[in-house]
Amino acid sequence: MELIHAAILLHEAKKDITEDNVNKLLSSVGIHKEAAQVKSLIAALEGVNIDDVIKNATVAQVAAPAAAEAKPKKEEKKEEVKEAAAGLGALFG
Repeated sequence: MELIHAAILLHEAKKDITEDNVNKLLSSVGIHKEAAQVKSLIAALEGVNIDDVIKNATVAQVAAPAAAEAKPKKEEKKEEVKEAAAGLGALFG
């Protein structure tokens, strides 16, 4: 996670996301990563529009709680049906 946070901080600071800048930022707060991990980050971000990723992630985070709220309603209805069925069973059981 630290690598992703470093990339976002560098992006927000309008700095190039390079191995050197990532290493400097992380070491400034006492975090040290393997060179291969930093290189992988840089390679993974090549050609990525970070602003779009952040915007889409924000939209997904807003949508997720709304979807989570809708799910319990369906579960509540299922529970009501089960309770009604149990009540009917008691009448005829």
